Amino acid sequence: MLEAIRRTMTLLRQKQILHKLGVVISVAVIGIACYVLYHMLRGIDTNEVIEAIKSTEPRQIAMAALFVAAGYFTLTFYDLFAVRAIGQSHVPYRINALAAFTSYSIGHNVGASVFTGGAVRYRIYSAYGLNAIDVAKICFLAGLTFWLGNAAVLGLGISYHPEAAASIDQLPPWLNRTVAMMIIVALVAYVVWVWTQPRVVGRGPWTVVLPGGPLTLLQIAIGIIDLGFCALAMYVLVPDEPNLGFVVVAVIFVSATLLGFASHSPGGLGVFDAAMLVGLWQMDREELLGGMLLFRVLYYLSPFVISVILLTFREVIIGARSKRLQQAALKLDPAPPPEAAYVRKRSDSGGV
Repeated sequence: MLEAIRRTMTLLRQKQILHKLGVVISVAVIGIACYVLYHMLRGIDTNEVIEAIKSTEPRQIAMAALFVAAGYFTLTFYDLFAVRAIGQSHVPYRINALAAFTSYSIGHNVGASVFTGGAVRYRIYSAYGLNAIDVAKICFLAGLTFWLGNAAVLGLGISYHPEAAASIDQLPPWLNRTVAMMIIVALVAYVVWVWTQPRVVGRGPWTVVLPGGPLTLLQIAIGIIDLGFCALAMYVLVPDEPNLGFVVVAVIFVSATLLGFASHSPGGLGVFDAAMLVGLWQMDREELLGGMLLFRVLYYLSPFVISVILLTFREVIIGARSKRLQQAALKLDPAPPPEAAYVRKRSDSGGV
């Protein structure tokens, strides 16, 4: 059975069917989201949205910013975990933190985070002797942590409150709960699978040893904490009335985030917003839109600007350090003057 699945996946990759299918899905998600967003935003009063933003208490914005900062701090452990898992323990935590923060913040905003985030990681980790294969493994393990956390949050959240997901997918609550229970069962089965014996994926230099049971539980915990902080930031910024509860907002937020991620649009623009507006239909649209705009500034725009500044300073420092090393090398081994070089050349060639 496993061999048949492996052959099927190989055939799909060779025919580039998976890539084409992914493009079709992305375009379809963006198209549907744009259609929904157009109808949801009809009749929106821009002045009321601006007024909703202005009326947001500074305390709320400060709390949301604190939760966003905590979420990005948790993201640094994605890379720390992945780098240690592939045996590159010589890379210090500060480099893991820089790579995680900059790759995720830039990837979120530019889109196609697998490629943009991977390029940023390679630029940082290559200075510590890691090659492209090492960086690919880090991206894979960090992505695995992300998806395990999402599966846990959605499985537990929808099982507890299936009506929250029903507002987005329009499925009956009992069916949502059934799917959520299946996600939890699959998650438990995966933990048991990696706990029983070492598991390996990939071939040759691309081989990755999957984290064992205890480490997988740690992955799930990191993912849950990260998503929890992000959901808290959004929960603080959405309207107080009607009070739907944190679990409902968290389930809708994570679902909207995954839809935005599947679309590969920069920051999930359009897709994330449409899902949030549809999922939280009970709330005042102008106030909800104002809270979502504030969240974008805090979670997307601000970290992006900080990342660009950090990477720019890093490149300037590396360039200056490289120049100093070249100058020091020239002082230790100066080039001979032109006359001496000419005499040496004539002597070597037998000239007088």
